[in-house]
Amino acid sequence: MSTATHAGLQAAQRPTRSRYLIMVMLFITVVINYLDRSNLSIAAPALKDEFGLDTVHEGLILSAFGWTYAAMQIPGGWLVDRVSPRVLYAAALILWSAATFFMGFAGSFVILFVLRLAVGALEAPAYPINNRVVTTWFPERERATAIGFYTSGQFVGLAFLTPVLAWLQHHYGWHMVFVSTGLLGIVWGVLWFMVYREPRQFKGANAAEIELIQQGGGVVDLDRRAREKKAPFSWNDLGLVMSKRKLWGVYLGQFCLTSTLWFFLTWFPTYLVKYRGMDFIKSGFLASVPFLAAFVGVLCSGVLSDFLIRRGATVGLARKLPIILGLLISTSMIGANFTDSTPWVIFFLAVAFFGNGLASITWSLVSTLAPVRLLGLTGGVFNFVGNLSSICTPIVIGFLVTKDSFAPAIVYVSSLALLGALSYILLVGKVERIEQISS
Repeated sequence: MSTATHAGLQAAQRPTRSRYLIMVMLFITVVINYLDRSNLSIAAPALKDEFGLDTVHEGLILSAFGWTYAAMQIPGGWLVDRVSPRVLYAAALILWSAATFFMGFAGSFVILFVLRLAVGALEAPAYPINNRVVTTWFPERERATAIGFYTSGQFVGLAFLTPVLAWLQHHYGWHMVFVSTGLLGIVWGVLWFMVYREPRQFKGANAAEIELIQQGGGVVDLDRRAREKKAPFSWNDLGLVMSKRKLWGVYLGQFCLTSTLWFFLTWFPTYLVKYRGMDFIKSGFLASVPFLAAFVGVLCSGVLSDFLIRRGATVGLARKLPIILGLLISTSMIGANFTDSTPWVIFFLAVAFFGNGLASITWSLVSTLAPVRLLGLTGGVFNFVGNLSSICTPIVIGFLVTKDSFAPAIVYVSSLALLGALSYILLVGKVERIEQISS
C-alpha cells in the first residue's frame, strides 16, 4: 500500500464536521426568527402615534404573535414528527416572512393585527424543528453547546440588528422595519431548502461522523423512523407528555423564563423611550446591551453544561445548574426600580438578561427527557406552555403600567423568574428519557 493511499484511509476514518455547518444554519434561522418577533417592538412607539393606540391596545398588538404561536405549538409539534425539517422549515420560513413583509404595507390596526397573528401561527414549528435537528445531528456530549450556540442567535441578532432596525425606522419609517426583515427570511427559507439534509443524506458527512453521532446518543435515523411510522394523532401520546411531573417542571420553568424574554422583545424599547426619556436611536443602541449580555450568558451555559458532562457530572446536574442559576440571576431586574440613573438601569437589565441567556439551554432537557418518537410533540407542549407568556406578559404589563410608573411590571417579571427557579428545584427530578408506552 502506498503512503498516499494509507494517508487517505486515515483521513477517511476521521469524522467530518458537517454537524457544525448545521449548527450555523440553525443559528442564522434563529436570528431571523427573533428579528421577526421583535421588529414590532421597534416599530411600536411609531405605530402607537400613527394609529392612536393606548397602552391596552399596544399590549394587545404586542401579544398577537403569542396567541397563534402558542395555539399552534401542539399541532406544529405533531407536524415536526411527520414532515422532514428540510421541507417544513423552508415552508414555514417563507410563509411567516411573507406575512412579515406585508405588515410593512398595513394601513390599519386590524390588518396589522391579523398579519401578526399569521406570523405567530407560521413560526410555531420553529423551535420543535430546532430540537429535532439537534437530536438528529449531535451526540449528547455536544448537544447543550449546539443548543446554546443556535439559541445565542436570538440575542446576538437582536443585539447587533436592533440598532439597524431603529436606524431604518428613523430614516425610512416603520414600514421598512417589516419589509427588510421579511425579505431576509424569504431568501433564507430558499437557501435552507437547498442546503439542509439528514445526516445520512448530507454529502459532507462521512460514515465516521455519522457513527460518532450515533454512538454518542444522536438519533441519526429519526427521519426514516418518521416515514415508517406515520401514526395518526393519539390522545394517549398527548396524555403521556402532559402527565409527567418532571416535564411539567420544565414546562412551568419555560413559561417563567420566556416571560423575561418577552418583556425584552415587546415592552423594553417602549420602557426606554416613554419611561426613561430616550430618543429612538439612543434607545436602539442601549437596548442592544442586555441582548449582548444574554448572548454571553447563553454561550457560557452550553459550554459549561457540556463541560460538566465531560468531567463526569450527571446529565441532571449539568443541564439544570445553569438554568437554575440563570433564573435566580434574572431576579436582579428588580434593581431597576430603585434608581433613576440610566447606566444603572441598563446594568440591572443587562445582568438580568445575562441570567436569561444562562438559563436558555432548556431545550437540552427536552431532547434528553422526551420519548424518542414524540420529540416533536413534547417540544410542542413545552413551547406551548412556555409561550403562553408571549400572550400574558405583554397584556399583563399593559395593565400594570401607569402613566408615570413602570415599576409594577418590573416586579411582575422578576417574581416569575424566581418561580421558574423553584419549578426546576422542586418539580424536575432525575433526568432520564421517558419511555414510550405502546398504543
